[in-house]
Amino acid sequence: MKHGVVITGIGLASSLGEGIDTHADALAAMAAPVVDATSFAPYPVHPLKALELDRQIPKKSDQRQMEPWQRLGVYAAGLALDGAGLKDDAAAKAVLQVIVAAGGGERDHAVDSAILTGLRGANAPGAFLNERLMGDLRPTLFLAQLSNLLAGNIGIVHGITGASRTFMGEEQAGVDAVRTAHARIAAGQAEIMLVGGSYNAERQDMLLLFELGGYLRKGDFAPVFERQAAPGLITGSASAFLVLESAERAAARGATVLARLDAVVATRSKRQPGAVEAALRGLLADLGPIAPGALAVSAATGVAGITAEEAAALATLPQARRVAAGDLLGHAVEAAFPVSVALAAAALSKGQAREAVVTGAGHWRGEGAARLVAL
Repeated sequence: MKHGVVITGIGLASSLGEGIDTHADALAAMAAPVVDATSFAPYPVHPLKALELDRQIPKKSDQRQMEPWQRLGVYAAGLALDGAGLKDDAAAKAVLQVIVAAGGGERDHAVDSAILTGLRGANAPGAFLNERLMGDLRPTLFLAQLSNLLAGNIGIVHGITGASRTFMGEEQAGVDAVRTAHARIAAGQAEIMLVGGSYNAERQDMLLLFELGGYLRKGDFAPVFERQAAPGLITGSASAFLVLESAERAAARGATVLARLDAVVATRSKRQPGAVEAALRGLLADLGPIAPGALAVSAATGVAGITAEEAAALATLPQARRVAAGDLLGHAVEAAFPVSVALAAAALSKGQAREAVVTGAGHWRGEGAARLVAL
């Protein structure tokens, strides 16, 4: 028996602010994005709007031991739990399962800089490096924060004692996090799940990594599908978490349903010319017939080639209103697909459309799509 999957909680935080209303209104009006073009010039980023962390992370000690990407994710997860009416439901949180899409965690720039500076004048570079690594590593025995610390801190701060999983792998991690959560509930393997991701774009190390691959846009902001002259990512600090429930469970507890998550599908093409478009066309076909005038929210990157192919696939949707999430809040890498699903669900909950499709092709691997329906 296949169970219906519904969304009963949405937690969203980005450069636009926080909450369903803020993001749904911005989507409806296609509000001007918040862009910082100077702090990391020549690379523009969408900076996170300041959050009142005490509202979702009341202990200062918890806040201090987290890096920005974790604080952002824990905060958004709390918003989702509040929206679903689960923050004080100990019984529900005992069975609530968590799936997080995460990157490699944030590095300690001070340690990195000190080691690189010291290596220049070291008489024995190898011995110097070993000594510094042994003395300067975090207690987690990793130069960067471990990826599963976000799921752990969500559990600690919000009192969730159910199982947790952390997926890594850039944008595809976000796709598979949502896909797996949906599949487990649909198959009756779980009744309620918290799924999402978090990304801090205001990091020199990540900007360096993307620039080494030639993925970043330089100069001023331009809409995702209008970057042909200077293609590339404009990353944004953002987090989205969704509370997914079986329709039966949501009805039994009288929960407010924001949207139904009908299907989530994914694939991985070989990235030859035309492969991304073909993969996305296939995924859209797997979702079933799409009603004319549906909202199409794209997690497209802005990177040359694959963005044009994603646009071509979306052009096959009948009279769809196409929106790039990156136009509003930037590209959030691992969190890009959960953010796009959350934006679509927020729009449906506010009556902006009756049906929505979400697509996303990662900057170098993986494609995904989802279909949502208003209730």
